[in-house]
Parts: sequence; structure tokens; C-alpha cells
Amino acid sequence: MKPILLVLCSLLFVSTVDAQNVPRSCDLDFPNRTGTRAWFREDGTGNRNSFWGGGIVAHCIGQGNTLIADSAEYYGAQGMLHLVGNVHYTEPRLTVDSRTMTYYQTDDHLHAEGDVVAVRSNGSTLRGPRADYYRRTPQRPQTRMFAPGRPQVTLVQKDTTGRGKPPDTAHVVANQITMQGDSLVYASGRVQITRPDLLATGDSAFMDSGRDFARLMREPLVKGLGSQAFTLTGGVIDVYSKNRQLERVVATPSGHALSKDLELVADTIDLRIQNNQLQRAIAWGKGRARAVSPEREIVADSIDAIMPGQRVREVRALRNAYAESNPDSGVVSTQRDWMRGDTIVARFDTLVGTDTANRPRIREIVAEGNARSFYQMKNSKGLQTQPTVNYVRGRIIDIIFEDRKVSTVTVTEKATGVLIEPATDSAAGKPRTAPAQAKPRPQAKPPTGIRR
Repeated sequence: MKPILLVLCSLLFVSTVDAQNVPRSCDLDFPNRTGTRAWFREDGTGNRNSFWGGGIVAHCIGQGNTLIADSAEYYGAQGMLHLVGNVHYTEPRLTVDSRTMTYYQTDDHLHAEGDVVAVRSNGSTLRGPRADYYRRTPQRPQTRMFAPGRPQVTLVQKDTTGRGKPPDTAHVVANQITMQGDSLVYASGRVQITRPDLLATGDSAFMDSGRDFARLMREPLVKGLGSQAFTLTGGVIDVYSKNRQLERVVATPSGHALSKDLELVADTIDLRIQNNQLQRAIAWGKGRARAVSPEREIVADSIDAIMPGQRVREVRALRNAYAESNPDSGVVSTQRDWMRGDTIVARFDTLVGTDTANRPRIREIVAEGNARSFYQMKNSKGLQTQPTVNYVRGRIIDIIFEDRKVSTVTVTEKATGVLIEPATDSAAGKPRTAPAQAKPRPQAKPPTGIRR
């Protein structure tokens, strides 16, 4: 006669049906295996303890789960089933492998230790030294798995477009990871998230694969891994994806974005991404937004940088905008050129240049609304350290550049200005009419290159 032990316990089946259909208890069936040995003892209070060796298989009758181990112990007083050696647990949506495993009846959860590998039906996998799995119950509508000891989770992100693309993976490593249901992941302590398109770090993180959303907190950093890398830091960083592709990254407060061609600093920075390349960067907030490139700096209440293919094409600075840049090549000066206005728009040549810097060249810069501009030009008659200075004002100022040099300046409405050129020593070879120590006085001339 085959000995079969039926133990009444509260193992619960994780299913996709409504909570009222979740079984409240199950009968454990321990069928014989070849070589299985069983012992039964009663303690002083009448509770029966059971011991198995030589391999054991247990089924929760009618609930589709299975426990396999080399040996097992059941303690009735504590309501605890302890399994040892090559433990393998399965249910329709999860498998767990470990060296040892303990099931606690009082709160319906499994505690696994030793080379734990938990795999969900969608392919997402957790690996770590230990893990606690809390099964679904009428009081607990979602399953939960908690893993300390710096585990690693591989999240499988399947293609939802119907194009048959192979799934992507996101790897999460942290001191502690909690997985809730099929899509929620909470990580804390030296978090590192690696995807094909980005690397993200922080002290804590939250991921919702169902919404393709992730949030990083406490000194977070996101680094794009496309052909032209970018980095983003801030107080909190939110990452949005769609169909496994990174689409948007938002940092606030204290946002700081850095790419090859542009650096942005603002209370809030919103990066828009396509095909793993930065396409647009928007900066705003309570403080002033600042955009810095190798040759110029723009400050305003908000800044919108349009950069298809991660090459700056246009930068818009709105409200009380200020821009400054290095003088034209050939001008030696300790001052930078500058421009002010209610709005400033800078446009760049997106074609790859022949210069070694290979950066977009400025093509045009326009200031609108109470516009003012100060720029310097090379003095053809004097020393390089004494450039020609041009200061203009108007409602609109439009400056056109050629080969990184000012070509034309157009001032629209209420145009005023002054051009100052250093005087040359025209007295050479003639009798002196002034003391030798007297310095040349600058001449004021009408602005050149100005159209009203």
C-alpha cells in the first residue's frame, strides 16, 4: 500500500482570476517516489511532525503547483514546511530554484536561500542569495517577492508592435529588490539599471514595465548609450519608453544635461529621444535655464534646443534672454560678445564641418523685444588687441554669420547704435602736435552694416 499523507494547509495558488476565486486552503499530496523514506513523530502537545528523505514531490491538489526536494520536514506546531537540497518550486506563472526553502503557513509565503533563481512566465528572472515570495491571497491581491543581498533582476520587454522583433532585456542590480505582481519593481541601495539604450544609476528606483516607466531617486544619473552619448542628472529622474524604445527622460529639480554639442542646466530638464539619439532638450523652472556650448552661453527663463540626430540646429531662449559668445576669430579681447532681448533664437548649420572640432557652426542669431547687442570685429588698421566695437539697439536685431564671423547686422525699428574704432597713429613722420605721452582718442562713427 502506498503511503499518502494529506496535510491541510493554506498554500494558495497564484492565478489570474478574481480574488474571490483564489482558494483559501489546499490539501498537500505527498506521493511516493522510488527510494523515498518517511518518519512521523508527535510532540508533547499532540502535534505531528513529519520527515522525508530520499527525494520528495508534493502537490497542492487542484492548484497546479509542485514542490520537489531531496528531503523535507513538516512541523505542525509552527505550521512550517522546510525543504532541503535541490529545491524546485513551480506554479503556472513562476518557478523558484534554491538549495533550501521554507513555507510559512501563517502568512502564506516561501523563503528560499542559496543560489535562488526565480523565473516568471514572461521570462523575467531574479537571481540572488535569498528571496521571500508572498503568494496571492484574497487579502493580498498581488504576489510579492523580496530579495536582499544585492540580487540581479533581468526584465524581459517583449515587442508589442506585432513586428516580430526579439525581446529586449533590462538588467537591474541593487542591494534590495522587491517585485510586485508581474510588472512592478522597487530597488534600493546602489541601484544600476542597464538597457540596450541607456545606463541608469541611483540610490533607489521604481520600474513599471506595464507602463514602460521608471523613476530614479537620490543622486540619479542616466547615460544614453547611443552613437552620441549624453548624461542627465537631477533630484529625481523619470524615464518613459514605448515599444521598448526610450522616448523621454525628465530630471527635476537641479537638472543637468550634457552632450557633445550642448550642456543644459535648469530646475527641470526634459529630453526627447528617438532611435537612441537626443532630438530635443527643453529646460525651465523656478530658476533661470542655462545652455552652454563650446563657443557660447544662453540664459533665459526657459530654453528649447532642437537637435535632430543629436546635432544642435536651433536654440530658443524665452523671456529675458541673454546670450554671450566668443568674439570672431582673429579678435583678441578679454570681453565676450553679447545680446539681450525678450526672446533670442540661435540657428546653426547642421552639416558636418571640415574643422577638427566638427561642431555645428552658428548661422544666425536673432533677438526680439527691446533687443541690444554688443559685438567686436577685427580692426584692419590697428592691433589685434584693439578690436572695433559695435553696440546697437532696436526692437529686433538679426545677426548673420559667415565662417563663424559676423557678416551683416540688421536692426528693425527704433534702431540706434554706435561703432568705435581705435585711432591709428597718423602723425608718423610729421611734426608732433601733441605731447608724446598723449594717448590716441577713439573716433565715434555711425554703425556700419546696419539697415533700418
